Amino acid sequence: MIKEEIHDLLAYDGLKIIQRKDLFRFSLDSLLLADFVNINLRAKKIIDFGTGLAPIPLYLSLKTNKPIIGIDIQKDVVDLAKKSISLNNLDNQITIYQRDILESYKDYETNTFDIITVNPPFFKYHNDAFLNDLDSFTISRHEVYIDLEGIITSAKKMITSGGSLNFIHRANRLDEIIILLNKHGFVIKRMKFVYTKISKEAMMVLIDARANGKTGDIKIEKPLVIYDENTIYTKEVLEIFHLGDDNFVKKF
Repeated sequence: MIKEEIHDLLAYDGLKIIQRKDLFRFSLDSLLLADFVNINLRAKKIIDFGTGLAPIPLYLSLKTNKPIIGIDIQKDVVDLAKKSISLNNLDNQITIYQRDILESYKDYETNTFDIITVNPPFFKYHNDAFLNDLDSFTISRHEVYIDLEGIITSAKKMITSGGSLNFIHRANRLDEIIILLNKHGFVIKRMKFVYTKISKEAMMVLIDARANGKTGDIKIEKPLVIYDENTIYTKEVLEIFHLGDDNFVKKF
């Protein structure tokens, strides 16, 4: 049996996450997305697509006491996520299911969720290998079981009118993102670009899109820079990690 390891999700708050070396571990992307999400008082139900080890539901539990659902297609990942939820005594708020995102709308009434989050696979997949032979890392990072349009169409079936679809993606796919969102009745309301360093091109973009929203001005938030020129996390990222000003983390 492969050893399970317990790690801190953030620098404080007491949240723990269980991981295994053979499964895709939670990434910075998930924390950036969870921090980006706005949860207003009217939001009643939240679902996280492709939840993985559930870092996003765990982080969101610090922002709200509303019920949160996480779904993922990988059984081993779901089993581990459930253990993390129980470890943090959040079983009464967070529920994890093994579900295919493309089929999950069948389990709920139409327009059920006020907020949908997803840290999707970033890369297109062109390999003809058998799906059963793919590892967790490939499934999590490549569009093997679902692509961007599949995520958006599934979200449209499950989100309330005016509901918020929040996700992070590669900045170089922004044109495709805008086209697909508009095609399926979403309007971007907020956007934030993420840079590894200010001297580099934007690497990722955070999106908050509203179902059946009215077109208008898009709020382009202040960009997030991950590292300074000495490859040390910036103050903004340290705050997302819930690290104090005196704690500096260097990339090795």
